[in-house]
Amino acid sequence: MNQFGLNYRVSIFGESHGAGVGVTLDGIPPGIPLQLDELTSDILRRKAGAKGTTPRIEKDQPSFLSGVFDNHTTGAPLTIWFQNTNTRSKDYSKLKTHHRPGHADFTAEQKFKGFQDYRGGGHFSGRLTLCLVAAGVIAKKILGSTVHLNAKLIEAGGNTNIEEAVNKAIESHESIGGIIESRTTGLPVGMGEPFFSSVESTIAQLVFAVPATKGVEFGSGFEAARMTGSQHNDNFIDKEGTTETNNAGGINGGITNGNPFVFRVAIKPTSSIFKGQNTFNSETGEVEELKIVGRHDVCIALRAPVVIEAITAIGLADQYLTYLINKH
Repeated sequence: MNQFGLNYRVSIFGESHGAGVGVTLDGIPPGIPLQLDELTSDILRRKAGAKGTTPRIEKDQPSFLSGVFDNHTTGAPLTIWFQNTNTRSKDYSKLKTHHRPGHADFTAEQKFKGFQDYRGGGHFSGRLTLCLVAAGVIAKKILGSTVHLNAKLIEAGGNTNIEEAVNKAIESHESIGGIIESRTTGLPVGMGEPFFSSVESTIAQLVFAVPATKGVEFGSGFEAARMTGSQHNDNFIDKEGTTETNNAGGINGGITNGNPFVFRVAIKPTSSIFKGQNTFNSETGEVEELKIVGRHDVCIALRAPVVIEAITAIGLADQYLTYLINKH
């Protein structure tokens, strides 16, 4: 399904080369000040055009179709629409018979019995992360000004020198992945539930809704397996719950403990590369070389930090609304 959330509900729709993409948000409290230009900053952070990103430049101009009146949320479902204006569908004409390695072409065809829109990845495209970014802007407003979210690319292609890694990938006609770190401060103590509604399980679900995600770790993450208990335990130093270290990443028992909420996400290399790759031709029944054309990111991780920041806000907004209900 294409929906997420209990109290802040997000539903995305559209395809990469269709008329456009959009998102419907439900559960937004009424009376939140909101204007279209408040979406601009985060939309621009996701936009292509920088070195190592796709040459496909969309206007990404949002429109409110419902849920906003007199520059305030109404409490009714809020729908945001983005029109696609720069598509080159002919670049994908071979994908009906040649499934791209690393992409969802094969699984989409099997699941949807060949009726899927395969152009540019269709509904599986990273184009729909624009909807998540828009939903994240509203989520940040629900969380309020005391909560601060930040996500940044800390490594690309195994190199902390991002520019160097991107240049090397461009020269070799390859693609590279990256690691994004998300850090949130100002969260109240007590958000989240044990087990299935823990903060980690909520965020992990959203992390893996972002195309190209291959892994997530919270706090010390996998490094915790190499530590002793005395090394990993976070000693409390005051009555507010501040800890000396933050190996737990701000979460104990699935619940926020007031320390910075920290996690990292692994983004895989872009699957579409300009090197020839072998794939099965369903028309001829033979394995043959596929030369991918079109416009693609050398490092999709360059544009992903704002998306990770957005899904963090979405998950935390849903948890925060639950927290407020339980509190009262």
